[in-house]
Amino acid sequence: MPNFQTTDGTTLAYEVYGTGAPIVFVAGWSLHADMWEYQVPFFVERGYRCVMLDRRGHGRSDRPATGYDVDTRADDLAALLTHLDLTGITLVAHSAGGGEVVRYLARHGSERVDRLALLAAAVPMMRRTDDNPIGVPQEAWDATMHQLRTDRPKWFADRAQGYFATHLGNDVSPAIIDHEMQRCLSAAPFATIAVQEQSFHADHRADTAGITVPTLIVHGLADQSIPIDVSSRETAALVPNNVFKEYPTAGHGLYITHATQLNADLLEFIKG
Repeated sequence: MPNFQTTDGTTLAYEVYGTGAPIVFVAGWSLHADMWEYQVPFFVERGYRCVMLDRRGHGRSDRPATGYDVDTRADDLAALLTHLDLTGITLVAHSAGGGEVVRYLARHGSERVDRLALLAAAVPMMRRTDDNPIGVPQEAWDATMHQLRTDRPKWFADRAQGYFATHLGNDVSPAIIDHEMQRCLSAAPFATIAVQEQSFHADHRADTAGITVPTLIVHGLADQSIPIDVSSRETAALVPNNVFKEYPTAGHGLYITHATQLNADLLEFIKG
């Protein structure tokens, strides 16, 4: 598996498949490149070059003690794009990866990027404040973090069915659910906590409002991880040039449960 070194000496792993116009997939919190297994073959077969990064602390990348703030993670993404000298990119980001890509655009500009897709993204701001009254209360977040710190496997197991919104009839086998939870648990525990904390406290409102490239926003109405009202509906109001799609029966794991619909929407957006 290829890798490169960031400016602080961290070795990050990545994967590249196919040729043609590049699509760079940025994984969600606690996940890594393999989460895109239902997207990559679809786009490779249609003539695209698919690139996936394992963020620090995740997948096959190094597990350093530092660098989990969103600025460093955005700079890690920039280092990958520079390492591969990619241009004309479509950035596709899920969950906490959304914060990384909008911060990347804010810090490094859009010279390499033609378009952006945000999937159930943790932007523009998750935390409730006086000027963000629809956000998640600090008390609720503290309870979540306490559960993650004391029994991380149980925290993921308790939310597995809701992650895929199986109560709405989404056809997901127990094997897929177990496998995806194991992917989440494969991240370094320290990195898991650090990235989650950073994603909750980060304010991406200015980053999001400053997006200038065409943007696709996709979110499930049944998302229990990142409520749509706090995130994508606010993002759609901030980004001037966007296509906003709500999936009525999708949860946070829409890249699996709604892969066929999502792939078709992404392809239409990229071609358009």
